[in-house]
Amino acid sequence: MQETFLSFEHVYVARGLNTVLHDINLQICRGEHVAILGPNGCGKSTLIKAMTCEIYPLVRPETRVSIFGRERWDLTQLRRMLGVVAPELPGKPTRMTTGLDAAVSGFFSSSTLWPNLTVMDAMRDRALQMLNLVDAGYLRDKLVGEMSAGQQRRVMIARALVGAEEDASGQRMLLLDEPSNALDISAQRELRETMRDLARKGTGIILITHHLHDIIPEIERVIMMAEGRIVADGPKEKLLTPQQLGMVFGVDVDLQQRDGFFYAW
Repeated sequence: MQETFLSFEHVYVARGLNTVLHDINLQICRGEHVAILGPNGCGKSTLIKAMTCEIYPLVRPETRVSIFGRERWDLTQLRRMLGVVAPELPGKPTRMTTGLDAAVSGFFSSSTLWPNLTVMDAMRDRALQMLNLVDAGYLRDKLVGEMSAGQQRRVMIARALVGAEEDASGQRMLLLDEPSNALDISAQRELRETMRDLARKGTGIILITHHLHDIIPEIERVIMMAEGRIVADGPKEKLLTPQQLGMVFGVDVDLQQRDGFFYAW
Protein backbone atom coordinates (compact mmCIF):
# COMPACT_ATOMS: atom_id res chain seq x y z
CA MET A 1 0.00 0.00 0.00
CA GLN A 2 1.34 3.41 -1.00
CA GLU A 3 2.00 5.99 1.71
CA THR A 4 -0.07 9.16 1.59
CA PHE A 5 1.64 12.36 0.51
CA LEU A 6 -1.34 14.68 0.95
CA SER A 7 -4.73 14.45 2.60
CA PHE A 8 -7.24 17.32 2.56
CA GLU A 9 -10.66 16.97 4.20
CA HIS A 10 -13.25 19.75 3.87
CA VAL A 11 -10.66 22.44 3.18
CA TYR A 12 -11.81 26.02 2.62
CA VAL A 13 -9.44 28.90 1.84
CA ALA A 14 -10.28 32.60 1.86
CA ARG A 15 -8.55 35.61 0.32
CA GLY A 16 -9.75 38.67 2.18
CA LEU A 17 -13.52 38.38 2.43
CA ASN A 18 -13.82 35.95 -0.48
CA THR A 19 -13.73 32.17 -0.13
CA VAL A 20 -11.68 30.93 -3.09
CA LEU A 21 -11.48 27.20 -2.31
CA HIS A 22 -14.66 25.39 -1.34
CA ASP A 23 -14.86 22.05 0.48
CA ILE A 24 -11.71 20.50 -1.03
CA ASN A 25 -11.44 16.76 -0.37
CA LEU A 26 -8.30 15.28 -1.85
CA GLN A 27 -5.81 12.49 -1.25
CA ILE A 28 -2.57 11.97 -3.20
CA CYS A 29 -0.16 9.08 -2.58
CA ARG A 30 3.63 9.22 -2.65
CA GLY A 31 4.97 8.37 -6.07
CA GLU A 32 1.62 9.03 -7.74
CA HIS A 33 1.51 11.05 -10.98
CA VAL A 34 -1.39 13.52 -10.98
CA ALA A 35 -2.53 16.45 -13.12
CA ILE A 36 -4.65 19.24 -11.65
CA LEU A 37 -6.43 20.79 -14.63
CA GLY A 38 -8.65 23.82 -14.94
CA PRO A 39 -9.03 27.28 -16.47
CA ASN A 40 -7.23 30.36 -15.21
CA GLY A 41 -8.82 31.68 -12.03
CA CYS A 42 -10.31 28.36 -10.97
CA GLY A 43 -8.23 28.13 -7.78
CA LYS A 44 -5.28 26.00 -8.90
CA SER A 45 -2.64 28.46 -7.67
CA THR A 46 -4.39 28.79 -4.31
CA LEU A 47 -4.52 25.01 -4.00
CA ILE A 48 -0.76 24.87 -4.64
CA LYS A 49 -0.14 27.38 -1.86
CA ALA A 50 -2.28 25.31 0.48
CA MET A 51 -0.34 22.17 -0.47
CA THR A 52 2.98 23.86 0.28
CA CYS A 53 1.75 25.54 3.50
CA GLU A 54 2.26 29.03 2.06
CA ILE A 55 -1.34 29.73 3.05
CA TYR A 56 -3.58 27.99 5.55
CA PRO A 57 -7.22 26.93 5.36
CA LEU A 58 -10.02 28.44 7.36
CA VAL A 59 -10.37 26.92 10.81
CA ARG A 60 -13.44 24.70 10.79
CA PRO A 61 -14.33 21.68 12.96
CA GLU A 62 -14.46 19.31 9.99
CA THR A 63 -11.24 20.48 8.29
CA ARG A 64 -8.22 18.16 8.29
CA VAL A 65 -4.89 18.75 6.53
CA SER A 66 -2.06 16.22 6.51
CA ILE A 67 1.14 16.38 4.44
CA PHE A 68 3.51 13.41 4.55
CA GLY A 69 1.43 12.17 7.50
CA ARG A 70 1.91 15.32 9.59
CA GLU A 71 -0.57 18.09 10.37
CA ARG A 72 2.00 20.75 11.33
CA TRP A 73 5.04 21.71 9.32
CA ASP A 74 7.92 24.13 9.38
CA LEU A 75 8.27 25.47 5.83
CA THR A 76 12.02 24.80 5.77
CA GLN A 77 11.46 21.17 6.71
CA LEU A 78 8.66 20.75 4.18
CA ARG A 79 10.84 22.10 1.35
CA ARG A 80 13.30 19.28 2.08
CA MET A 81 10.56 16.79 1.26
CA LEU A 82 8.70 18.49 -1.58
CA GLY A 83 10.24 20.10 -4.64
CA VAL A 84 8.26 23.02 -6.07
CA VAL A 85 8.84 24.39 -9.58
CA ALA A 86 7.36 27.88 -9.90
CA PRO A 87 7.01 29.66 -13.27
CA GLU A 88 10.13 31.73 -12.49
CA LEU A 89 12.88 32.11 -9.90
CA PRO A 90 11.93 33.94 -6.71
CA GLY A 91 13.36 37.45 -6.71
CA LYS A 92 15.88 38.26 -9.43
CA PRO A 93 19.15 36.41 -9.99
CA THR A 94 22.28 38.54 -10.33
CA ARG A 95 24.02 38.96 -13.69
CA MET A 96 26.71 36.53 -12.50
CA THR A 97 24.36 33.73 -11.36
CA THR A 98 25.30 30.47 -13.07
CA GLY A 99 23.20 27.37 -13.54
CA LEU A 100 24.98 25.68 -10.64
CA ASP A 101 24.48 28.75 -8.42
CA ALA A 102 20.76 28.77 -9.21
CA ALA A 103 20.46 25.06 -8.43
CA VAL A 104 22.34 25.40 -5.13
CA SER A 105 20.12 28.35 -4.18
CA GLY A 106 17.29 25.84 -3.80
CA PHE A 107 18.78 24.88 -0.44
CA PHE A 108 18.16 28.43 0.77
CA SER A 109 14.97 29.32 -1.16
CA SER A 110 16.84 32.33 -2.57
CA SER A 111 17.28 33.60 -6.13
CA THR A 112 21.09 33.35 -6.07
CA LEU A 113 24.00 32.61 -3.73
CA TRP A 114 24.34 35.74 -1.66
CA PRO A 115 27.66 36.36 0.19
CA ASN A 116 26.10 35.69 3.59
CA LEU A 117 25.12 32.11 2.65
CA THR A 118 27.36 29.22 3.64
CA VAL A 119 27.57 26.65 0.85
CA MET A 120 28.96 23.21 1.66
CA ASP A 121 30.70 21.00 -0.90
CA ALA A 122 27.94 18.44 -0.40
CA MET A 123 25.39 21.03 -1.52
CA ARG A 124 27.26 21.71 -4.76
CA ASP A 125 27.62 17.97 -5.36
CA ARG A 126 23.90 17.45 -4.81
CA ALA A 127 23.01 20.38 -7.09
CA LEU A 128 25.24 19.06 -9.87
CA GLN A 129 23.70 15.62 -9.44
CA MET A 130 20.22 17.10 -9.94
CA LEU A 131 21.36 19.15 -12.95
CA ASN A 132 22.65 15.95 -14.50
CA LEU A 133 19.40 14.17 -13.63
CA VAL A 134 17.46 16.62 -15.82
CA ASP A 135 20.14 16.65 -18.55
CA ALA A 136 21.26 20.17 -17.61
CA GLY A 137 24.76 19.45 -16.34
CA TYR A 138 26.17 21.34 -19.31
CA LEU A 139 24.53 24.49 -17.92
CA ARG A 140 26.45 24.50 -14.64
CA ASP A 141 28.75 27.36 -15.69
CA LYS A 142 26.38 29.18 -18.03
CA LEU A 143 24.88 32.46 -16.80
CA VAL A 144 21.15 32.22 -16.13
CA GLY A 145 20.57 35.48 -18.01
CA GLU A 146 22.09 33.93 -21.15
CA MET A 147 19.96 30.78 -21.06
CA SER A 148 16.90 30.14 -23.18
CA ALA A 149 13.55 29.86 -21.40
CA GLY A 150 13.68 26.08 -21.78
CA GLN A 151 17.17 25.89 -20.27
CA GLN A 152 16.10 28.08 -17.36
CA ARG A 153 13.12 25.79 -16.71
CA ARG A 154 15.39 22.75 -16.52
CA VAL A 155 17.64 24.54 -14.03
CA MET A 156 14.56 25.44 -11.98
CA ILE A 157 13.51 21.79 -11.87
CA ALA A 158 17.00 20.85 -10.66
CA ARG A 159 16.75 23.66 -8.10
CA ALA A 160 13.48 22.21 -6.80
CA LEU A 161 14.94 18.71 -6.60
CA VAL A 162 18.02 19.58 -4.54
CA GLY A 163 15.98 19.74 -1.36
CA ALA A 164 13.39 17.08 -2.20
CA GLU A 165 14.66 14.14 -0.20
CA GLU A 166 14.01 10.60 -1.38
CA ASP A 167 12.14 8.23 0.91
CA ALA A 168 13.27 4.69 1.71
CA SER A 169 11.98 3.44 -1.65
CA GLY A 170 13.85 6.15 -3.58
CA GLN A 171 10.76 8.26 -4.29
CA ARG A 172 10.48 12.04 -4.12
CA MET A 173 7.61 14.42 -4.88
CA LEU A 174 7.79 17.26 -7.40
CA LEU A 175 5.08 19.89 -7.83
CA LEU A 176 5.14 21.85 -11.10
CA ASP A 177 3.08 25.03 -11.41
CA GLU A 178 2.21 25.81 -15.06
CA PRO A 179 5.73 24.76 -16.16
CA SER A 180 5.23 25.31 -19.90
CA ASN A 181 4.25 28.97 -19.63
CA ALA A 182 6.39 31.22 -21.87
CA LEU A 183 8.11 28.24 -23.53
CA ASP A 184 8.27 27.81 -27.29
CA ILE A 185 7.31 24.53 -28.97
CA SER A 186 10.81 23.04 -28.79
CA ALA A 187 11.24 23.95 -25.11
CA GLN A 188 7.80 22.54 -24.28
CA ARG A 189 8.79 19.25 -25.87
CA GLU A 190 12.04 19.16 -23.88
CA LEU A 191 10.12 19.93 -20.68
CA ARG A 192 7.71 17.06 -21.28
CA GLU A 193 10.59 14.66 -21.89
CA THR A 194 12.22 15.83 -18.65
CA MET A 195 8.99 15.22 -16.72
CA ARG A 196 8.61 11.78 -18.31
CA ASP A 197 12.17 10.83 -17.43
CA LEU A 198 11.72 11.92 -13.81
CA ALA A 199 8.43 10.02 -13.55
CA ARG A 200 10.04 6.84 -14.88
CA LYS A 201 12.87 7.20 -12.35
CA GLY A 202 10.49 7.31 -9.39
CA THR A 203 9.71 10.99 -8.85
CA GLY A 204 6.05 11.60 -8.08
CA ILE A 205 4.73 14.31 -10.42
CA ILE A 206 1.98 16.74 -9.44
CA LEU A 207 1.34 18.92 -12.48
CA ILE A 208 -0.81 22.05 -12.27
CA THR A 209 -1.80 23.26 -15.72
CA HIS A 210 -4.49 24.57 -18.03
CA HIS A 211 -2.68 23.11 -21.08
CA LEU A 212 -3.92 19.65 -21.99
CA HIS A 213 -0.74 18.79 -23.92
CA ASP A 214 1.35 19.20 -20.74
CA ILE A 215 -0.19 16.01 -19.33
CA ILE A 216 2.44 13.34 -19.97
CA PRO A 217 1.42 9.70 -20.62
CA GLU A 218 2.79 8.66 -17.21
CA ILE A 219 0.09 10.73 -15.49
CA GLU A 220 -2.85 8.40 -14.88
CA ARG A 221 -5.08 10.56 -12.69
CA VAL A 222 -6.65 13.93 -13.44
CA ILE A 223 -8.26 16.30 -10.95
CA MET A 224 -10.47 18.94 -12.57
CA MET A 225 -11.20 22.30 -10.93
CA ALA A 226 -13.72 25.03 -11.66
CA GLU A 227 -14.72 28.05 -9.57
CA GLY A 228 -12.69 26.98 -6.56
CA ARG A 229 -14.05 23.45 -6.40
CA ILE A 230 -12.94 19.99 -7.44
CA VAL A 231 -15.57 19.00 -9.99
CA ALA A 232 -14.07 15.69 -11.14
CA ASP A 233 -11.33 13.31 -10.00
CA GLY A 234 -10.48 10.04 -11.64
CA PRO A 235 -8.63 8.11 -14.36
CA LYS A 236 -7.32 10.24 -17.22
CA GLU A 237 -9.03 8.20 -19.93
CA LYS A 238 -12.45 8.70 -18.34
CA LEU A 239 -12.15 12.42 -17.66
CA LEU A 240 -10.33 13.76 -20.71
CA THR A 241 -13.38 13.75 -22.97
CA PRO A 242 -14.91 16.56 -25.06
CA GLN A 243 -17.96 16.62 -22.80
CA GLN A 244 -16.03 16.82 -19.53
CA LEU A 245 -13.50 19.36 -20.83
CA GLY A 246 -16.29 21.47 -22.29
CA MET A 247 -18.01 21.56 -18.91
CA VAL A 248 -14.83 22.64 -17.08
CA PHE A 249 -13.58 25.21 -19.61
CA GLY A 250 -16.98 26.46 -20.75
CA VAL A 251 -16.38 25.98 -24.50
CA ASP A 252 -16.98 23.32 -27.13
CA VAL A 253 -13.90 21.11 -27.34
CA ASP A 254 -12.55 18.86 -30.07
CA LEU A 255 -10.09 16.28 -28.76
CA GLN A 256 -7.35 14.19 -30.29
CA GLN A 257 -5.08 11.60 -28.68
CA ARG A 258 -1.68 10.70 -30.12
CA ASP A 259 1.24 8.76 -28.61
CA GLY A 260 -0.26 8.98 -25.14
CA PHE A 261 -0.78 12.77 -25.28
CA PHE A 262 -4.07 14.65 -25.54
CA TYR A 263 -4.62 17.74 -27.71
CA ALA A 264 -7.66 20.03 -27.65
CA TRP A 265 -8.85 22.91 -29.81
